[in-house]
Amino acid sequence: MFSTTKMRLLKRFHSNHLWVYLLGCLLAAGSNHAGADPGELPIVIPVSQSQTIAKGEEFERNRQWIKAIEHYEEALKEWPENDNIKYGLRRAKIHFGIDRRYMDDSFSKVLLSQSRREAFILFDEILSKIQSHFVDPLSTTSFVAHGTESLYLALANDQFIKAHLKGVPPEKIRTVRRILRENYWNKSVSSHHGAHQLIIEVCTVSYQNLGLRDTAVISEYMFGGCNALDDYSSFLTPERLGDLYDNIEGEFVGIGIEMKAEIGEGMLLLNVLPDSPAEAAGVLSGDHIVGIDQNDCRNMTTDQAANLLRGNSGSQVVLELESPGSDRTRTARVIRKAVQVKSFPVVKMLDKENGIAYIKMTGFQKTSAAELDAALHKLHGEGMRSLIWDVRGNPGGLLSAAVEVLDRFLEEGKLVSTKGRVSDQNWSYTAHRPGTWKLPLVLLIDENSASASEIVAGALTDHRRATVVGRKSYGKWSVQSIFPIRGSTGLRLTTAKFYSPQGNTYGKIGIKPTITVEKDELQTAMYGASREQKLAADSDIKRGLQILQRQYAVTP
Repeated sequence: MFSTTKMRLLKRFHSNHLWVYLLGCLLAAGSNHAGADPGELPIVIPVSQSQTIAKGEEFERNRQWIKAIEHYEEALKEWPENDNIKYGLRRAKIHFGIDRRYMDDSFSKVLLSQSRREAFILFDEILSKIQSHFVDPLSTTSFVAHGTESLYLALANDQFIKAHLKGVPPEKIRTVRRILRENYWNKSVSSHHGAHQLIIEVCTVSYQNLGLRDTAVISEYMFGGCNALDDYSSFLTPERLGDLYDNIEGEFVGIGIEMKAEIGEGMLLLNVLPDSPAEAAGVLSGDHIVGIDQNDCRNMTTDQAANLLRGNSGSQVVLELESPGSDRTRTARVIRKAVQVKSFPVVKMLDKENGIAYIKMTGFQKTSAAELDAALHKLHGEGMRSLIWDVRGNPGGLLSAAVEVLDRFLEEGKLVSTKGRVSDQNWSYTAHRPGTWKLPLVLLIDENSASASEIVAGALTDHRRATVVGRKSYGKWSVQSIFPIRGSTGLRLTTAKFYSPQGNTYGKIGIKPTITVEKDELQTAMYGASREQKLAADSDIKRGLQILQRQYAVTP
């Protein structure tokens, strides 16, 4: 559902690991634990946990926030109740968020340039919107406490210090951090006016001791306060909001790659979009970008590299690439242009003799339903009698798109329902008989199929409409709304939870497939293989083909 004030979407945001160039790399460094004390550790910790925590802290000392985040996330799978690991994860996420906004030009130009009055007006708008629309009630105390925590960590963050505290003696910074801990940690605040008073006191202390400008302090309360929300909610700078809209619209100017920073190695290319400038220039998934326009990027963050990749349509960027197993570099000259991101980048017949078709869906956006209609009619003309629908790795997208594509495969009954604190978040969506395709269906899911992808899996499972093959899905069963606010900024807020036709919700649980197939690690190592070779070697697709080859396929 889309309106001029907000847009509802369902998407797993996991950009602490991944940058989809100009598709919207968004991190919600959130937590539901207010004001945890970083100085408190249990007296007795098993050796293995102690070593794990020490390794995470080593990553933090080296400012390797992504590695720290990944490390703590893996550790929580083994020790989910360990508060030290939980706080280490939140600490690393907060530092990562601080780094990102201080490398975001729109943050400096728009937010740091505000007056104190303008900053407080924006602070009030953010807090009011959260308290009226966020899926769970949130106290002013919790919001402000998380802001205090964010400022406390910012005062030990290299990017923040570089921007505001050059030449300030470390002992003065430690003094302000101690004051925050002793006087303002979890301090009760009952109103917006009380929040203003507390923040003004902190601004005064910060300016008197450090010469720190008010807007730098208030910004930490705006962004840090949102850490009290869930992992899918955050305050967006103008640049991040624009990236998100580009993602939803499915079009951007760039080179068409998905990449992940690997410190010391460069940018690992996880995906090269079909028909993109990068593909045309011979860039391959599995390559590492080690240089961008003669700038060595082996030790850059994804944001730093992405900033170098930005440019106007028609401009050229020169990439230095290394292939797996080779120390030699090669050069690719890539011309930036408008890239149309397809919801269905792969549409083909896999088994013409048995009429088995295949579609790969990578996102749920405005164009998805029209793309699906075109794909199905194309495949029908080529003899399609059954279909494998692949939503593996699909993080989600628009709720409306999920409903529209599902409606192509279900004749009647409920598709999905949503429930939130506000009445306009309570909806139920049902199928329509006209235009339904009745052919046998296999749905492929994996651990990265999230949100809108899980709506599809949940509905097809409850209606027994498809055989679901693969691995348990991610487990994000919430709806986010996008609220544009002043200064071209925005709020992405979780405003509802969604439920399958039978009333089930699988948040943090995920949907189990009908048939589980173990993940094939060899398949991801097929560097340079053609799309046809990768499809032929895909163990999930092989299982889907086996299922459909046993069935009698019927055309719609």
